[in-house]
Amino acid sequence: MDPDFLNAFTQPSILDRFLTEDDIAKGEKRKLIKPTSSSNPKLEELKLFLIEWINRTLREEHIVVKSLEEDLYDGLVLHHLLENLGSLKLDVEKIALTEKKQRQKLSVILEAVAKSLQLEESQLKWSVESILAKDLLSTLHLLVAIAKHFEPTLALPPNVQVETITIETTSKGLKTSNTVEYITEKENIEAQSKDDAFDELFSCAPDKLDAVKKVLLQFVDQHVGKLGLNVKDIESQFSDGVILLLLIGQLEGYFLNLRNFFLTPASTMEMLHNVNLALELLAEGGLLNFPVNSE
Repeated sequence: MDPDFLNAFTQPSILDRFLTEDDIAKGEKRKLIKPTSSSNPKLEELKLFLIEWINRTLREEHIVVKSLEEDLYDGLVLHHLLENLGSLKLDVEKIALTEKKQRQKLSVILEAVAKSLQLEESQLKWSVESILAKDLLSTLHLLVAIAKHFEPTLALPPNVQVETITIETTSKGLKTSNTVEYITEKENIEAQSKDDAFDELFSCAPDKLDAVKKVLLQFVDQHVGKLGLNVKDIESQFSDGVILLLLIGQLEGYFLNLRNFFLTPASTMEMLHNVNLALELLAEGGLLNFPVNSE
């Protein structure tokens, strides 16, 4: 037996449960969160965040979740959550009492999730069997994926990582491998530092703000002036996205087809279209790697 397997578990009860209850077939792999990560404060923060989010979302249905492992494995909460967030009507019973029916229900639910998120089977970090087995790692990956898709503005705790052990049965016994796995995305420190610099300018050096705005106006005028345009006010003239789109075109050296945006937007919807297009262009060019609210 691989000595790393024994070293990975500091709690005998978990080792005993794996060997007696979680027998796996030859060649099959199981990934578990190491007990050393179970008390990780950031992991606890994420669990509490998801529990509060689910309870808030399903408050009108009088559903209360206390444990992610114990309350989600049978598919009942997941069923209500998907119907509430995605208006998905799933052809399954609300309550599945037997393990067979729970497995069938989870199969339908997880198939709907994969279809909504446009994920291939190889991209899935969960399965019917792992959710049914109350596997915390799989449950967290599933909930985070659902939250990010249906509520993209939800501020999930960033940088949540856990130590995991992957266990596989071979002809020589149990083989293990250890790794660190992220459950939520890494926070972009560089982008955050840029945000902080501007935040500091607004809060600590407001007297220098006008000077910065003047420099930015000169920069913009230098480039869009070639198109016969003149920018005098950043707040008002950038709000409809037109100047921003034309500036991007000038800086990147390409022409934006007038059919792709509204040169003279007449409504808030048309303005938002322009701003969203500008943000997409910046993201595609690798110039924008942190979220911006287009509204």
